Amino acid sequence: MVVRFAVGGPPGRRHRRSTGGPVRRRRAGSAVVAALVVGVLAGTATGPATAEPFTVMGIPEQIPRAIDGTIPAPPYPRLTTIPQRAVAPGFGHRVQELREATLPTPTGDPFFDRWSPALATMKPGRLIASRDITRTATQEAIMPIRSARQVKFATRDATGRPSFGTATVLVPRKAWTGRGPRPIVVNNIPIDALGAACTPGVTLAGGISAATNPTDYVPPTTQLALDRGYTVLIPDHQGPRMAYAEPTVAGHIILDSIRAVSTYDADAFGHSRIGMFGYSGGAIATKGAALLAKTYAPELTSRLVGAALGGVPADFQMLAGSMNANLATGLFHAALFGIARERTELLPMTNHVAQWLATSPLKNVCSIPAMLAGGTFWPAQLMTNDPDPFHSATARHIYRVTKMHGMRSAVPLYIFNGAQEFWIPAAGARDLYRDQCRLGADATYREVFGEHVIAVATGYPAAMTWLDARLKGKPAHSGC
Repeated sequence: MVVRFAVGGPPGRRHRRSTGGPVRRRRAGSAVVAALVVGVLAGTATGPATAEPFTVMGIPEQIPRAIDGTIPAPPYPRLTTIPQRAVAPGFGHRVQELREATLPTPTGDPFFDRWSPALATMKPGRLIASRDITRTATQEAIMPIRSARQVKFATRDATGRPSFGTATVLVPRKAWTGRGPRPIVVNNIPIDALGAACTPGVTLAGGISAATNPTDYVPPTTQLALDRGYTVLIPDHQGPRMAYAEPTVAGHIILDSIRAVSTYDADAFGHSRIGMFGYSGGAIATKGAALLAKTYAPELTSRLVGAALGGVPADFQMLAGSMNANLATGLFHAALFGIARERTELLPMTNHVAQWLATSPLKNVCSIPAMLAGGTFWPAQLMTNDPDPFHSATARHIYRVTKMHGMRSAVPLYIFNGAQEFWIPAAGARDLYRDQCRLGADATYREVFGEHVIAVATGYPAAMTWLDARLKGKPAHSGC
């Protein structure tokens, strides 16, 4: 269905200029925006019918103009100097000011907040600082631990620029009685948040608070691994910019956290077998680390014995159709803002509505408020100045770099997904599995009963059994 909006009245008819002043014009603009929004929410779209979900279709070009003509730009600060964390070479000064305004508020703890001016001189994985947090970490670990230490290290962001990461390493009180050094489980917790205080590292260092995500405990990977005598490494894989859903920065941080703990204590951590687990947002990070290991950290590949990932958002182009403008739209918007923190090319596409949201206190939300925002059903098309954002050149670029298509995992993979998934369709996980098989990777795929929440329960036991076997030195058998 093609919808056209007439502007300016019938052709050839002259109109008297409005004398109602800016207030009347602003109200008229508001009415236009409201009417157009209703049309979009009802599923109205331009162009011929296609097989695509209506939620990714373009909207009339008058809508972005009406929105920015009605809603003023947010008053984010003018800066003489761009802070280190917001520097984006190749982009204008005002875009970099906007980037700084969208980044999360610092935690107040220099360990997580401070950007060293010497980062550019440091190799990825170089240890910057470490500290003992055993006393506070015991509360969240639940299982008895011998020690908990946080490490801060140099890494690279999604575009290869110097950055830093943080991670926590937990050593159980339980003795390791297996062969070889005590193995390490890298638990990539689904942080799924925008606020700097929402990370597992902040909770482990400062204790449980309102910013602690329930996913720090569910699924109970940390507790199961500690009970089996494994060391647990928990990276804050979204990085200091809290780039939710960006797989490259997550992959770099995970791999560099392994380098950092291996440097910190080579005898305890430098020769251990390493397995990774991640579900949902944690699966994005696990996928990033597994696919980047061969090129980014080749010296670690002989120690990486397996990566289990479930409910994986493997294809963002697919997710635009399944998560936009429904109850999942809050997390979808959070993911867009998170990716934009690393991929600055998205910022010039934002309209005034998106800029108000991205620079407001919402930039500090944790996972639960982000989920609840899905009740708005707000389409992402109403947050951009491009009437067809999901088919733009920028969108195609983001789809490509986040999908990481054609990159072969050097780590054996166990991929599982709910057969009844509607927000993160199993088709994306199947495509990831087929792509890895085509590239010659060692991969296994299992489709389990349930949608996203149920599937973590139905698929988790088999995934952890598989990972446990890898950590005990048993070779994987590819399902390809």
